[in-house]
Amino acid sequence: MMPSTPPPSAAEYWETRYRESGRSWSGRVNAALEREIAGVAPGTALDLGSGEGGDALWLARQGWAVTAVDIAPSALALGAAAQHPDDDITWVAADLAEWMPPTQYDLVTSCFLHSSVELPREAILRRAAGAVAPGGILLIVGHAGVPHWAHADAHDEGGHDPVELPTPDDVYATLFTDSALVPAEWTVLTKALIDRVGVGPDGSTGPIADSVLKLRRR
Repeated sequence: MMPSTPPPSAAEYWETRYRESGRSWSGRVNAALEREIAGVAPGTALDLGSGEGGDALWLARQGWAVTAVDIAPSALALGAAAQHPDDDITWVAADLAEWMPPTQYDLVTSCFLHSSVELPREAILRRAAGAVAPGGILLIVGHAGVPHWAHADAHDEGGHDPVELPTPDDVYATLFTDSALVPAEWTVLTKALIDRVGVGPDGSTGPIADSVLKLRRR
């Protein structure tokens, strides 16, 4: 009997995905980040799970000095290739399961930090909150539902119900569970499910729910 092949590590999985597929995303800023951060006075920003750099590039062009961290060097290379000479971005290839922020930032953002391979998301987000400077902002955006085309695929293929995704209340509770963070030190600016329009592979459109949590550290 042949021994089973061990599953790829997170680093292997994501690097292979970006290296083999090329650009996977639009290259544009996530709608929630643009909506929540537009008009905020720029300072230093930490973008966790930056992927191909759409958010980091937008932040830099608003005047932020950005540190963009992702596990896949190939994804960061795509972002760096789109960088303008005046964009203040430091690209860091690191596994967020182990990487420790070296300082505090005026903005820490994590958009759609989900993974089909093992990812200690709750621990990463608690660490992210700890990296917010006093007076700074923490923005966590995640999927709160699957798009209409995924529902259709599951129905056509006899698939199971979609996995339950964390709500903004779930994410908020996670930050203060088994951590040194104190709720009284934070002000909730946004805690909501917000719909945006998604375009499916066939060109059809429909709403997708995002979980949006924005906190200010006092």
